[in-house]
Amino acid sequence: MIRAGKLDKQIIIERETETVAASGAVSKTWAPIATVRAELVQLSAEEYLTGFGEGDAGGAVFRIRHLTGITTADRVTFDGTAYDIDEIAELGRKRGLELRCSEAAT
Repeated sequence: MIRAGKLDKQIIIERETETVAASGAVSKTWAPIATVRAELVQLSAEEYLTGFGEGDAGGAVFRIRHLTGITTADRVTFDGTAYDIDEIAELGRKRGLELRCSEAAT
């Protein structure tokens, strides 16, 4: 169960959209689809070995009330940082969602 008092952070869930200009040029931007209250369960910056050497990976886990339509193609913006959604876990029977995220590449 998600307690309202723990939802002390505000996150923006964004979806990538394509805009076609009059010239026919296509541009992709991130448009907000929801602004919700969330519980920040874990925020980490850990180093791991990649194929080309060491790299930094920032990750976060957010818990929110259940919201339909969220997919791993969306992203979360929190405190000025964008996070790609890697995994979505349902909590209870449509009680809440746990969004496991990694910092988006810029």
